[in-house]
Amino acid sequence: MTQFNGLGLHLGNLSRLSSAQTRSISPENFTGEKGKGGMATEGSASWNSRDLGVGWKVNPYLKIASKETSTIAEINGSGAIQQIWMTPTGNWRYSIIRIYWDDQEHPSVECPVGDFFACGWGQFAPVSSLAICVNPGSAFNCYWEMPFRKKCRITFENIAEEEMTLYYQINYTLTEVPEDAAYFHAQFRRVNPLPYKEVYTILDGVSGQGQFAGTYMAWGVNNTGWWGEGEIKFYLDGDGEFPTICGTGTEDYFCGSYNFENQVTKQYQEYTTPYAGMPQVIRPNGVYSSQTRFGLYRWHVMDPVRFTQDLKVTIQALGWRSGHRYLPLQDDIASVAYWYQTLPTAPFPTLPGRDYLEII
Repeated sequence: MTQFNGLGLHLGNLSRLSSAQTRSISPENFTGEKGKGGMATEGSASWNSRDLGVGWKVNPYLKIASKETSTIAEINGSGAIQQIWMTPTGNWRYSIIRIYWDDQEHPSVECPVGDFFACGWGQFAPVSSLAICVNPGSAFNCYWEMPFRKKCRITFENIAEEEMTLYYQINYTLTEVPEDAAYFHAQFRRVNPLPYKEVYTILDGVSGQGQFAGTYMAWGVNNTGWWGEGEIKFYLDGDGEFPTICGTGTEDYFCGSYNFENQVTKQYQEYTTPYAGMPQVIRPNGVYSSQTRFGLYRWHVMDPVRFTQDLKVTIQALGWRSGHRYLPLQDDIASVAYWYQTLPTAPFPTLPGRDYLEII
């Protein structure tokens, strides 16, 4: 990707001049137009700013009613989303973010907001990575680059019974997009429980050319003992029964080792790094919180998995049973797959209903 048009910036070329135009969408400037920010005379904080008037934080957030979908960004032309910040209230599994590219009718991103930002269990956990950062108190930040050539539309649906509040800011550039730039995608899935001896599918049905960019998993273990012996497998470009890439274990794929265990404390050790982490371990409390739950991410920034025709990604849920034998697990597993590909995108599987999405 060219470094002169405002896409793909990093510290090494940050000083290079560019003709790209920087824009930003928030409730204080819904269109992102130049010179149109902070002009609201009425809004969500009108009462608070009544003594100060225009320009003094009049409309900093949205209220999204139950069963309502709001368009939070609509951009025409070519460019790229460069950063998204938001802090939603309510149940994060019940807030669905969708992103549509160019003229495609179905979304290329469809995901509960917590899972998209690597917080799939509805509880805050700090994440410090290159692609996603989660900061106190509930600040979600995304740095995936998202190019578009004709149009970008982002919606936010509230499927909860209660109204929710959304502060957000979407920073983007208007610029030419190179011919070899692919479109960002993210797809959520959940199976609870995973049927016995079945393999969990992170992603399938992908056709076109692109590269797999990352995985987030919210993994709830439904038994005692170690749960992470399963292998991840990438089936590329017509692979049949056997994949081209086969990992050696779940903790290995997430760049950990030996049960994620702190050898001093003999406990699971949380960690968050630029490319991989297990930032969240929710432990039983001795009463109603009885299952151990894990949040894990792995970004393929330095090692993208490239495909030219099709892609399928699976992972085994595998533990131990008596006699040093493997045990296929029946766990509560949710995931988000992140990848780039050419358009058109195959329609995603139907997102489960609210009761199936619920974290119980």
